[in-house]
Amino acid sequence: MTEPAAHPASAPALPGSIAGARDQLTALTARWGVAEVPGRHDAAALTAVPDGAASAWGLDWPRPVQARPSAVLILVGALDDVPAVHDAGRVHPAVDVLLTQRASTLRQHAGQIAFPGGRVDPEDADVVATALREAREETGLDPDGVEVLGVLPPVPLIVSGHVVHPVIGWWCRPGRVAVVDEAEAAAVFRLPVADLVAPQNRCRVARPGGHRGETPGFLVGERLVWGFTAALLDRLLDLLDWSVPWDRSRVIDAETWEPVSG
Repeated sequence: MTEPAAHPASAPALPGSIAGARDQLTALTARWGVAEVPGRHDAAALTAVPDGAASAWGLDWPRPVQARPSAVLILVGALDDVPAVHDAGRVHPAVDVLLTQRASTLRQHAGQIAFPGGRVDPEDADVVATALREAREETGLDPDGVEVLGVLPPVPLIVSGHVVHPVIGWWCRPGRVAVVDEAEAAAVFRLPVADLVAPQNRCRVARPGGHRGETPGFLVGERLVWGFTAALLDRLLDLLDWSVPWDRSRVIDAETWEPVSG
């Protein structure tokens, strides 16, 4: 596992500052993170979903019968010099999150926006190694520039049969990222968190193809984040107290982006 960088003892940074965002993420992982990072030293832990996961994520997700372990990297930081369009007040306008758009040719979740990540390989020491490796393979990310803050409880994803381990990272030394393999990703980009939480960019998304159910959604410019990734983001923003009130009656279609109601 990549060890978090040491920081001198100091007073907590002010909420709404860049350093404050890092402190809030650190507190989040201290409150909700797993005590031991799952890895090949305990293969059973890679697909086990502990009881505390439902409390952390606010939902007892259905669990696949034959689960396969995977990990995603939720990488936050002051990633570029382009500030947010909106002022959320609770998070600094320079704080971004790294996302990818999956290739349209992929069998699962084609074209959707996602966190970098993928399936655990046998050579990965633990799920942190998986998340960093996948992010490097998908975006060219330099893992040495990432401070790993912790790992949150896993989330079962019954659609693909995975148990997903969210790894929280702070991009302490941002570098260049871009599409590495066009068969895996169509785009690599950063979204300002303040724009994600702006009420005018929040919505609920009706699943395509007539499937029942809705997911949280974020419509930021020409990017629509919905499904599993949006569900994780929605919960994390609430836990970090970065969310602001928004119109939950606004529902759009996942394919057309047209209003369904509201």
